[in-house]
Amino acid sequence: MKSIAEIKREFEQAGEQELPVLFAQYQADTRGGVAALIARYQKQLAKLAAERERLEQMRYYEHQYEQQGLVCGIDEAGRGPLAGPVVAAAVILPTDCEILYLNDSKQLTEKRREAMFDEIKEKAVAYGIGMASPARIDEINILQATYEAMRQAIAALDPQPQILLNDAVRIPGITLPQVPIIKGDAKSLSIAAASVLAKVTRDRLMREYDAIMPEYGFASNKGYGSAAHIEALQTYGPTPIHRRSFIGNFVPVDNEPGGCV
Repeated sequence: MKSIAEIKREFEQAGEQELPVLFAQYQADTRGGVAALIARYQKQLAKLAAERERLEQMRYYEHQYEQQGLVCGIDEAGRGPLAGPVVAAAVILPTDCEILYLNDSKQLTEKRREAMFDEIKEKAVAYGIGMASPARIDEINILQATYEAMRQAIAALDPQPQILLNDAVRIPGITLPQVPIIKGDAKSLSIAAASVLAKVTRDRLMREYDAIMPEYGFASNKGYGSAAHIEALQTYGPTPIHRRSFIGNFVPVDNEPGGCV
């Protein structure tokens, strides 16, 4: 008779399709350790099945519009911060694409977002990134800058999509059909993928800024108006990446683009 340690190694090395065979093979084993192994891996498979069901629900809009051609999800990151750019991403996923635990980027840990960033890029039919600088945000306002970044992201796609699924907005200046979806990053797999690409791209950039200007804590606050960030802003003054149109409540600013006093 195999030891429980040997059976445990079998379970650890088994693929998803092999586990049911092991369940059947050892179900008559009366040892508690074997029963616990079977229960643990059965629970694991049940959890995986539930996750796949969740992902299928998030393909609702993709399935609804796939007859029109390639479906692209659009989302942005960084509309609210006091510093840094706004970043948009556009993603076309294959119809059979499986990225386990993909969700609205805000619902994911930083570690999981970072891992998914590469997986999304590897599995996507196409993806594009667009960006509007703090100066551009000050020049045309955050909403128009967000639209501009989104148009850049769409233009970077190859092949081009036939329909866009957008997180809540309708992008002006785009001739493609658009479907605005409220809280779309939690309802559409394509939009969720775009939200991850946009957020990770922006977060990495803010960490680079932090290495240059460590006083502001950009690595941790990502440019958002945390108490420590505002205190640093008042102590050291604005940096070139601060949005002049966003910081007037905290420090004096003049009316010229890029100008602070």
